[in-house]
Amino acid sequence: MQEQAQHGPTGEPPEQGAPVPDAPEDVPRPTATGGAAPDAPASRPTAGPADGPTNGPSEPGEQEWRGVERALLSMRRTVLLTVMGVLTLATALPLALPLGPVWALPALLWPAVAAWGWYALGRNWRSWRYAERADDLLISRGVLWRETTVVPYGRMQLVEVTSGPLERRYGLARLQLHTAAATTDAAVPGLVPAEAERLRDRLTELGEARSAGL
Repeated sequence: MQEQAQHGPTGEPPEQGAPVPDAPEDVPRPTATGGAAPDAPASRPTAGPADGPTNGPSEPGEQEWRGVERALLSMRRTVLLTVMGVLTLATALPLALPLGPVWALPALLWPAVAAWGWYALGRNWRSWRYAERADDLLISRGVLWRETTVVPYGRMQLVEVTSGPLERRYGLARLQLHTAAATTDAAVPGLVPAEAERLRDRLTELGEARSAGL
């Protein structure tokens, strides 16, 4: 049986012992423009800015607000519970002793008032804040009816720090501002004594400077 000769790409049989040429590499396929399409590197998504609120001021020059101490809330809630407890006993005992426990049910009104007052005092405490600006002091408070008082430094006549027995028990002080017009008088409760004294000294100095026209 006659063997069929193998021919190379030129049509001639390969020489004995000659290495067989490697297969040609893949030819790049032409693109629509007629050129070869290069291997494009895999694209990686770039990380953009993270979503979410920022901690900085929303506008340039925005004033920095400061809140009052949480001890003010504790003090007011203690007073509320004490008063409501006394009213509950004063209402329940005169009715329950001669008539029976059922007649003392109206006394439950005072614990309900205490529960509502507990929540209301928390919201009121969060509404108190103040901000020092270049020419005046801002004091904001109120929940349903929010009120903001602007006290110009040049109109301050007296700045004093007061602290009653109950406030001293909780380590608090109150800053009282007196101006030329009684309608613009203001106060900031629930401050630590060091902060109240710092504000008193700074506001007094600024008030004297504005009054002197400096």
